[in-house]
Amino acid sequence: MGKSRAEPLETLPMLPPLPGWIVSAPSETPEAAAFRSGAALAHLGQAMASRDVPLALWRDRLALTAAENCAAMAGRREGQGALRDALHLTGPGDDPGPAGRIARQWSRAAARPVSVAHLVNTLDGVTAERIALCLDATGPTPVDCAAQVVEAVLTDSPRAEAAALILADAALAKALGATHVLPLLALTLKPRDIRLRGDDLLLACHRAAVSAVRQALPLAGDLARAAARLR
Repeated sequence: MGKSRAEPLETLPMLPPLPGWIVSAPSETPEAAAFRSGAALAHLGQAMASRDVPLALWRDRLALTAAENCAAMAGRREGQGALRDALHLTGPGDDPGPAGRIARQWSRAAARPVSVAHLVNTLDGVTAERIALCLDATGPTPVDCAAQVVEAVLTDSPRAEAAALILADAALAKALGATHVLPLLALTLKPRDIRLRGDDLLLACHRAAVSAVRQALPLAGDLARAAARLR
């Protein structure tokens, strides 16, 4: 299975941390925010391309965090432990409850490559046409694409926070050239953020992208080192 002795630290995979200048500007212009989020996402790309990172597990862990945040937006207070139980302790056809349904959507969204067909089967009540429009969003940056999706979905369905953020992160993944949804914006966007519109929402999304990368990178490093110890 794995090695019985502890692996020396110098032989374990290490991912470079996010540079301090990317995370150290609390107030900024939209242009600076876009630059910082782009730099953060480029840095994240190193982890996404690393053979040391167990990508499926990384996506699954982030999906659980995203589900917890989305459940809170819907007025639910279940923590990650309760959401994990809802996923694994309900049988096929059973209703895992409101928060459990959100967790199931996120788990399914992150598990398979991004496609209209997969997301139709993942998101109850969202049409293939709507999903296709979201995945085809265009803009000057990947975060612009994601912000457009948040605004469009919530303008039509104000209570569909989980669907809006799943589709936004799917659009972000597609714009980044990734094959799978890596939950990011859904990790750190707050209820007040997603009620913004236009440039205010875009600025919130740029800031959320930086915060999300700052949260996702240490987890990727932890999982890479855990995987190395078990080889």
